[in-house]
Amino acid sequence: MKRLTTAITFVAIMLSANITFAAEKIVTLAVENMYCASCPYIVKKSLENVPGVTKVGVSFEEKTAMVTFDDAITTVEALTDATFDAGYPSELKN
Repeated sequence: MKRLTTAITFVAIMLSANITFAAEKIVTLAVENMYCASCPYIVKKSLENVPGVTKVGVSFEEKTAMVTFDDAITTVEALTDATFDAGYPSELKN
């Protein structure tokens, strides 16, 4: 019985540790090649398809994309790769 209690406690600690380290991040990307009205839609869809992304807002006027994502699931590099693959190179905006 003591082993079972110890095992359950260990599993509970490990599960809560993963939740603790996961954090929601918001970044703004500077996006190139947005010249027409459909460009923001394509950029938005390419970012929404990245696992871990929860929210995307794209500004055609500012040529930016604001992305909310879980940093335990994805990275900024994965976001910029997604826009690049769609034909819109991007980088983290300072």
